[in-house]
Amino acid sequence: MVIEEDLESCGSRAVELLSPAAQPRHQRQKLEVYSEVLRRIQDFNYEEAALPGFDDQLWLHFNRLPARYALDVNVERAEDVLTHKRLLHLAEDPANRPVFEVRVVQVYSVTNGHTIDSAHSDTSLQEDAQSSYYLGKQGVHPPPTFGSFPNLEVFALQSNRHHVEDGDSAVDLTPTFARPMHEITFSTVDKPKLLAQLTSLLGEIGLNIQEAHAFSTVDGFSLDVFVVEGWPHEETEELKNVLQKEILKSKDQICSKLQPVPAVSMNIKTEIVFPDCIEIPTDGTDVWEIDTRQLKMENKVASGSYGDLYKGTYCSQEVAIKILKPERVNTDMLKEFSQEVYIMRKIRHKNVVQFIGACTKPPNLCIVTEFMARGSIYDFLHKEKGVFKLPSLLKVAIDVSKGMNYLHQNNIIHRDLKTANLLMDENEVVKVADFGVARVQAHSGVMTAETGTYRWMAPEVIEHNPYDHKADVFSFGIALWELLTGELPYSLLTPLQAAVGVVQKGLRPTIPKCTHPKLVELLERCWRQDPTQRPNFSEVTDSLQQIMKEVVSKREDHHDNKSAGGFFSALKRGHH
Repeated sequence: MVIEEDLESCGSRAVELLSPAAQPRHQRQKLEVYSEVLRRIQDFNYEEAALPGFDDQLWLHFNRLPARYALDVNVERAEDVLTHKRLLHLAEDPANRPVFEVRVVQVYSVTNGHTIDSAHSDTSLQEDAQSSYYLGKQGVHPPPTFGSFPNLEVFALQSNRHHVEDGDSAVDLTPTFARPMHEITFSTVDKPKLLAQLTSLLGEIGLNIQEAHAFSTVDGFSLDVFVVEGWPHEETEELKNVLQKEILKSKDQICSKLQPVPAVSMNIKTEIVFPDCIEIPTDGTDVWEIDTRQLKMENKVASGSYGDLYKGTYCSQEVAIKILKPERVNTDMLKEFSQEVYIMRKIRHKNVVQFIGACTKPPNLCIVTEFMARGSIYDFLHKEKGVFKLPSLLKVAIDVSKGMNYLHQNNIIHRDLKTANLLMDENEVVKVADFGVARVQAHSGVMTAETGTYRWMAPEVIEHNPYDHKADVFSFGIALWELLTGELPYSLLTPLQAAVGVVQKGLRPTIPKCTHPKLVELLERCWRQDPTQRPNFSEVTDSLQQIMKEVVSKREDHHDNKSAGGFFSALKRGHH
């Protein structure tokens, strides 16, 4: 991990609102819902709204769930979104699962002797009537999180037929409502047959499901919302107790299945039935939280405006320790720090720098990773004036493309890919590092804001246009050219001049004439102006491996087997 004084970089929020024409319709709708929910939470001064980075965390919540969650959720019930976010967070602890919440709800139906068809009526008329009735009636319960759907409105009408008078041909906007129902929201690990298990559990205690909404998150959790009737009381405490007992009962049944079936004779094997998921005990502490007593700092490796990088040890393992300078910490830095920890604890790949842990208790904020003994590719090229021969260049490029392919498969966009963030360990393995401005990609594949470093930045990012994972492919192409030439991209231009040239004039680095033809082709594909025409990293890896085969085969044909320490024999052996 390298920290450097970098005036070319600019971190930003995960997503900023775009002009309507710049986004697909469902993305615009999701952004509108997110913005309205955020505004309401802030206007009502909920405690969560004052927490650092809350707006980004709320956006991550919407992106964990399918697009239909944002399209269906009732924005007037912004507090329900907070409940969903809290339940999903609690469900991350195996000891809590499944977590649930119960509340009383009321279904409203505007009638003129018939239920207004919610699929064909003027929705603004319904909403106005419902809102005025809800606001004007003391003691009436709020509506369900996902609004009043036709089958719920029919249920409301049937429960109140004695309120409907025939013979009035005029439209009578009289809101009617059924007796109170209950909304039960569950969150746990997503697994096959989960919905069937939850509906069975509700049926066991005599509840009739009138409406159900099931959502799966991108990281393997579920959010299931049921509107039920059949519980005779408006209060919820007793219902919660009954639900908890039923959950414990179902857990006991699973545990009993784990007991071995007695063998009738020595020739019959004992059979064990395993549950869908083994619950691991927890002591309530975060496994990634660093015990600072075990952390020992040695020499300073690098220093930047916002932090210092040290070599050190943690539990006898050599580590790199990135420490934020307390006097420079601000809200944006805390967001970046939390985002880096959030992403690094999710990833594990041989070509991505391994996260060891973090200290998240101010003022001693730090991130601890494996120590990369040979330092950055940037330092090797530009400070040590090192040169890569073609086989070693291809080895580095393949390592990077494999690491980036893994990140993209996990919906993570690096957003600042450059040689300063490519580190080499003592075994000559190159790994992608520094996730301070990385983000989990939205389902729409669209992100915005100027992020990264101008010399390596894709044109769509420079222009603040929507972009996706292909922006990383462009940056990889520039870094690959840098490996090839040992020169700084656009070295005769300032970063800003380079950025203007890339966007307005299609400026690209000049490829040396003696370059392998297939490498030339790959470079030109990676930095195409149109992101859709750039390859993905699995294609990049395949191309590089094919070039490597040709290069190795050619060397063997010429009996050039003068190996002296492998591909990286030309590298200097200094420690970083």
